[in-house]
Amino acid sequence: MKKRIGSYPRVRIEGGRAVVSQAGGVLLVETVRKVGLDTAISAALTPWRKARAVHDPGKILLDVALAVALGGDCLADVAMLRAEPTVFGPVASDPTVSRLIDTLAASGERPLRAIRAARAEVRQPVWRLAGREAPDAGGTVTVDLDGVLMIAHSDKEDAAPTWKRSYGHHPLMGFVDHGPGGTGEPVAALLRPGNAGSNAATDHITAAQLALAQLPKGYRRGRRTLIRTDSAGGTHDFVAWLARRGRWLSYSVGMVITEAIHQHVLKVPASAWTAAVEADGEIRDGAWVAELTGDVLDGWPEGMRLIVRKERPHPGAQLRLTDADGMRLTCFATNTLGRPIAGLELRHRLRARAEDRIRAARATGLRNLPLHHTAQNRIWLEILQIALDLQAWMPMLALTGKARLWEPRRLRLRLFTTAGQLVTTGRRRILRLARHWPWTSHITAALERLALLPNPG
Repeated sequence: MKKRIGSYPRVRIEGGRAVVSQAGGVLLVETVRKVGLDTAISAALTPWRKARAVHDPGKILLDVALAVALGGDCLADVAMLRAEPTVFGPVASDPTVSRLIDTLAASGERPLRAIRAARAEVRQPVWRLAGREAPDAGGTVTVDLDGVLMIAHSDKEDAAPTWKRSYGHHPLMGFVDHGPGGTGEPVAALLRPGNAGSNAATDHITAAQLALAQLPKGYRRGRRTLIRTDSAGGTHDFVAWLARRGRWLSYSVGMVITEAIHQHVLKVPASAWTAAVEADGEIRDGAWVAELTGDVLDGWPEGMRLIVRKERPHPGAQLRLTDADGMRLTCFATNTLGRPIAGLELRHRLRARAEDRIRAARATGLRNLPLHHTAQNRIWLEILQIALDLQAWMPMLALTGKARLWEPRRLRLRLFTTAGQLVTTGRRRILRLARHWPWTSHITAALERLALLPNPG
C-alpha cells in the first residue's frame, strides 16, 4: 500500500469541450435581458455603429461591463467572455473593443450623455420590478456624494499629486443608498485631477446634477430626495444650490467646525444636550447632540438647521484644536423639520455606508484607471457604473436574505466563478451546475426569480 505524500490530492488534467467556466455569470446576463439594458444601450449607441459593422457598439460596451463585474480591470479582460460564447454570445476582438473606446472618447460629451440616458431609462422599471426591495420603497431616495482617491502608477493624463501625498486622480462619486437590507448603486462619477479640491462647490453641484438625472422623474426634485455629503459639501454655494426655490431638495451635509461654531458649542447649556442613538434605537454610549441657533446661521439659506455632536474619542484617538472638554465634535447641516435631532444625527451618520459602496467600486474596476487619456477613462467610468449597476440590480431582483448583502468579491467567489457542464439535448442547451457546490441552490433559485419577471417591452 502506497502512502500518500502531501496535503492535497493529485488529479489528472485534460481539456474538455463541454465545460463552461464563469457559468454563474448567467445571472448577470439574465439580469441584463430582463431589465432591457442591452436594447437600451444598443439604441443609445446606434449613431456610433458603422454601416457594415459585425459587432454592435452597445453589445461591446456591455461585454466590457460584464467582464468588469466578473473581476476584470482592463479592456483585454473581455477575453473571459469571448472564451464562453454559449453563455455570453459573440464577443468582439481586443482591437475592435479598443477602437470603439477611442471612437467614443473622441466624440466628447455625446456618448457620455447617451450612455447615462440609457441607464436612467432602465433604472425606473428596475425599481418597479424590485417592489418592496427597491431603494424608494419607503417613498424617499437617499443619494450619497463622496470623493475617491485613485493611485496612478504611470503618467496618465490629468494625474496629479493628491492631498494625501499620493499621485493620481480624485473622482467624485454618487451612490443611491439601498438601506441596511441592501447595497447601493452608482448614479454619478465625475473624473477630476488628483489635485482637485475636496470642497469644490462647482464639482459637488455637477455630481448632484448627474445623480439626480439618473433617478426616476418623481425624485429629481422635492423633499423626498435626500442629498448627503461629508464636510466637503458644507459650502455656501452648494447648500444654496440644494435649497434653491423650485428644487426643494432635502439635504444633510457635514460642516467644518469653525471658530464661530466652536464658540457656540461652548455656550450650549448641559440641559440642551440630547443623548445620541444607534440604528436599533438604543442610546449611543458617550455621545450627545444639540442644535445650534443664533448668528452662527447668518449667511446660510433660510430653514437650515445646524446640529452638533460631541462624543468621547475612541481609545488612542487624538483630539483636535476644535474639540472641546475632551470630546470629539462633529457638525452637519440639514433642512429637515419635525424630526428629533437624535434621529437626524443618526441619519447623517449612516452616510458612512458610502464607504462600503466605494470599497465595492474599488473591487470592481475603480482600483486604477487602465487607459491613458482622460476622455478614454471617462468612458471607463461609465462602463464601471454599468458593472456596479448590475451587481446591485441582480441581488435586488433575484437574491434573498444575507446573500443580498454580499459584496463583489463574495459574489464572484461563490456565484459568478461557478463552473458548469453544457449539455445539448435535442434543440435545447442546458447548463448543469455541480450539486456539491454549496451555493448552487442560490444560483438556481435566483434564476427562477428572474424567469418570473416580465420580459421588457
